Amino acid sequence: MARTPHLLIVDDEAAIASMLDDYFRMEGYHATVATSGEDALAIARANRGGADPLDLVLLDVNMPGLDGFETCRLIRELLSCPIIFLTARVEDADQLDGFAAGGDDYVLKPFSLQVLGSRVKAHLARESRRADDGNQARIRFEQGISIDFAARTVEVEAPAEPGAAPRAVPLDLTRTEFDIVALLSKKAGRVYDRAFIYEQVWGWSAEGDSSIVREHIRRIRKKFAEAGSSVDPIETVWGVGYRWGVR
Repeated sequence: MARTPHLLIVDDEAAIASMLDDYFRMEGYHATVATSGEDALAIARANRGGADPLDLVLLDVNMPGLDGFETCRLIRELLSCPIIFLTARVEDADQLDGFAAGGDDYVLKPFSLQVLGSRVKAHLARESRRADDGNQARIRFEQGISIDFAARTVEVEAPAEPGAAPRAVPLDLTRTEFDIVALLSKKAGRVYDRAFIYEQVWGWSAEGDSSIVREHIRRIRKKFAEAGSSVDPIETVWGVGYRWGVR
C-alpha cells in the first residue's frame, strides 16, 4: 500500500492555513500546518529521517519573523523535497531571491485550490520519476564535464597549476537546476523550447513561465563558469530555446 504524501503548509494567516489543510486532507494527503517560519523549521527538524517524512512544502513568502525566503534556506539544509512559494509578490527580484533560497516553484495569490492541487500533484509525480535517472549512470562530456545521474552530481575539470593534474570541481546545483541539466544533457544537441522545459522539469504546462526557465539557466551557466569550465555547455538557440552543446 502506497504511503500517503505528507505536506507541510506554512502560512501566518490561520484562515488560509486551515483552508489549505482542509482541502489537501480531502484530496487524500496528510498535512501538517505551521503558522510561522520558526514553527515550520521545528517541524522540518522533527520529521527529518523519520517514519513519516515531509514530501512537499507549501510556504508563504510574507511572514513576520523568519520570512519565507529565509525559512526556505534553513529548511533546504534539512530536506530535499519540493518547496513551492505562495506569494503575492511578482517582481523579478523576488523570483531570484526565491530560487537562490532553494525554492522550486511559485504560485501567486490569490490562487485556485484546484490549480494549486494540480501543481502539488505534478511536483510529487516529478519526485517519483527521479529514480529513472539511475538507469543512465554517468556520462563524461568533452571539456571535462561529468554528470552522475544516479548520484545527481555534476563535476567540471578545472584548470590546474602548471605541473599539477586537473582537479574535479563539483557544482552546487539546486534540485531544479540539476533536473534541467539532466534533461538537456541526455539528448545532447536537441533543441528544447522553454515551454517544454518547464513542462518536463516542473511537471506543469503553463504559458508565461519562460522567465523561470531563463533565470534557472542563467544561474546554471554562472555556476559552470565559477567552477572553471572552459565552455558554456548550454547553448541558446535564438527564438527557439536551449540545447546541450557539448558531447
